[in-house]
Amino acid sequence: MSSPPFDHELDTSGLSCPMPLLKAKLALHQLEPGQVLKVIATDAGSLRDFPAYTRVSDHELLQTFSDEQRYIYWIRRGASA
Repeated sequence: MSSPPFDHELDTSGLSCPMPLLKAKLALHQLEPGQVLKVIATDAGSLRDFPAYTRVSDHELLQTFSDEQRYIYWIRRGASA
C-alpha cells in the first residue's frame, strides 16, 4: 500500500467510539490548513464516523486502509477547523 505523505500521526488504538473521532478533531485543529493527519484506530465504528465527518466538514478524507486489527485514515485539514 502506498500511503499519502502526512504531517502528524495520531494513534487512537484501544479507544472506543466516539473517542477516535473526537481526538482526531482536536488534532486537526492543531494543524495548518492543507496539512495531513494520519489516524490509526482499532474501533470498527471509525469506518462510519470518519467518512461521515469529512463529508459534513471542509476536511478531505484522502485515503483509508484497514486490516484485521486496525483502520487507518489520512485526512487533509480544510480551511476552517
